[in-house]
Amino acid sequence: MITTTTPAVPRAAARTKVLQRQGAAVALVLMVAVSWLVFPRFGSLDNLRDLALQGSFLAVIAIGMTFVIITGGIDLSVGSLYALGGVLAAWGSQYGFLVALALPLLVCGLIGLVNGLLIARTNMAPFIVTLASLLFARGLLLAITDEGSTTYKIAGDSAFVELGRGTVLGFGYPIFIAAVLAVLGGMVLNRTSFGQNVFATGGAEQSAILLGVPVARTKILVYTTSGTLAGLAGALTAAYLQSGVTVIGVGTELDAIAVVVIGGTLLTGGMGTVLGTVIGVGLIKVIQNVINQIGTLDSNYQSVVSGVFLLIVVVLQRILRR
Repeated sequence: MITTTTPAVPRAAARTKVLQRQGAAVALVLMVAVSWLVFPRFGSLDNLRDLALQGSFLAVIAIGMTFVIITGGIDLSVGSLYALGGVLAAWGSQYGFLVALALPLLVCGLIGLVNGLLIARTNMAPFIVTLASLLFARGLLLAITDEGSTTYKIAGDSAFVELGRGTVLGFGYPIFIAAVLAVLGGMVLNRTSFGQNVFATGGAEQSAILLGVPVARTKILVYTTSGTLAGLAGALTAAYLQSGVTVIGVGTELDAIAVVVIGGTLLTGGMGTVLGTVIGVGLIKVIQNVINQIGTLDSNYQSVVSGVFLLIVVVLQRILRR
């Protein structure tokens, strides 16, 4: 009688492949497990709700950034567009729900469209174009608010406030909005021809052009989407805070880039997932929450600790990929 056994090597290789693709997820699970054991308040329902809510605003921005980075680009304007969207939403709330929601989407989407046109049609570097948009959006924000001295408030009885403060089973609407966008983003990226064009553009742009991939149109669409989602995140934040805060968004573009890269998307383009980005958002928010749970760290050192944790995660991912 002849018996056969499954070689151990393929199994080990399969396990390694899973770790390579899900390194951020493994880090997130370990981080949550340790935090749950060490800090009793971490696992409370109220803390988890706050954690998910705070992460939802960044997730909306990072979903758009994922598409941009997969094409091999970068969008430095999302932080300023995030703040601008919040101010426009607060200002527009006096004219009703539709204006409050549509105005930031249209304006921020238009700025994203200009970014895409300049990058796709003139071959200008995304870094330069979106840096200029960052300055433009921040300048427009200061002009609207009289250099930050005017803060537009949203009336407490406004229907628009419900968009940011309404809940389902205790979880805020922004969480569900971010979840729906993540699912849609994942489906578009993996199950549509547009998603394949995004990967092709970032993987080998010149080859994609020779194969007939509409590279220019793809870039225009991803930058327009990124700007629109940044405006939406600003509108949701304004609805939650009931005002258009002028000082938010500083450094948000770096947070968005960080969570996308932590989630496994290559900065050089051609590879990435929306799910990985969501995991990256969860990881960075858990780290920040743990720092707050400790409570003894000076605010000047919190960013240092966050940076060290994120660097460790990125290094571990590179080791796993090897």
